[in-house]
Amino acid sequence: MLVFTHPACLQHDPGPDHPESPERLAVVLEALRAAFPGQLQWREAPAAKFGELARVHDRELIDSLLQPQQQPLRNIDMDTRMSPGSATAAVHAAGAGVAAVDAVMLGDDPRAFCAVRPPGHHATASTAMGFCLFNNIAIAAAYARDRHGLERVAVVDFDVHHGNGTQAIFVQDPAVGYFSTHQSGLFPHSGNMRERGVGNIRNVLLPPGSGGFRFRNVWAEEMLPAIDAFEPQLLLISAGFDAHMRDPQADLMLETEDFAWLSAELAAIARHRCGGRLVSMLEGGYDLQALRECAVAHVGALL
Repeated sequence: MLVFTHPACLQHDPGPDHPESPERLAVVLEALRAAFPGQLQWREAPAAKFGELARVHDRELIDSLLQPQQQPLRNIDMDTRMSPGSATAAVHAAGAGVAAVDAVMLGDDPRAFCAVRPPGHHATASTAMGFCLFNNIAIAAAYARDRHGLERVAVVDFDVHHGNGTQAIFVQDPAVGYFSTHQSGLFPHSGNMRERGVGNIRNVLLPPGSGGFRFRNVWAEEMLPAIDAFEPQLLLISAGFDAHMRDPQADLMLETEDFAWLSAELAAIARHRCGGRLVSMLEGGYDLQALRECAVAHVGALL
């Protein structure tokens, strides 16, 4: 299994009080290296090219985020900040997904995990928001569709927050399916079950306090059959682990084993529908111990 990362992703620093800290990625990298010695192929993520970003983002947003920054912190909104190293981190995070898609499509390895930050799934075509600068998973999906000529790419999002940016980018695109479970009543207050796009969007809201029993039932009875029926040629995962019971940003009660179970189920669909081709990208997860455990469980299940 391939793992794409880049040292620049540790240089995005939104401030000492910010939950989306460099330590998040540091503990994931440390945990994966310790848990899977010799089992992972580590690759340096390239920087995404302008044209790859522009498949899903407006030029004005790209230019704004990539402008040189002198001040220690630049506020994009009340939750989203940039440091002088953020732009480089963001282009390598986006480039990881592009490189991972190439690798799995060209036969280097059927599975890849992108251990990168900042996360991406809240960023819309025109707006960086929710800790996200560029929408990494959307850039990867659009690249797979255009560069590799895929007619059906499935994006699966189990982050506790709805990936409003990913949904908005593909809401009228039947080539990309978006499948998400997320906690009700949370930022960004989108993703209700009536939002169906052109039949390519599937959302299920989980009430606060939901645990593994409800989570697994929703996926087993509704979401996994819907993904399978979409008949994807490539499976992409927005792998957020902030639905864990330890996470301070939300109120779901999932345990590490729940993420391992879903990861294994998604890998099985990839084997059945996609020749095993699957790319996962790190999104949320803000309790360091839970994030460490869940990343190992997720990668172990994909292995």
